Amino acid sequence: MERIDTDKAYADYVVVLAEENGVNVIGLTRGKDTRLHHTEILDKGEVLIAQFTEQTSAIKVRGKSKIYCSHGIIESGSRQGGHL
Repeated sequence: MERIDTDKAYADYVVVLAEENGVNVIGLTRGKDTRLHHTEILDKGEVLIAQFTEQTSAIKVRGKSKIYCSHGIIESGSRQGGHL
């Protein structure tokens, strides 16, 4: 079993809790060109645990959710824009 070096900066985790159906979580690559490398679609109540790695430099969340990370809890807005 490979041992993970948790002292590296890319060992940070984020937890995304979907508060509506259809929340998109998108992983973006490192390097000269930033590219999409992975997407997940979450339904209300689903949780995704993601990690920054040597390949993942950014995580984009689209849709109403709570994002838990070392910086605190961040709330993202609704995909519907809150219109009545």
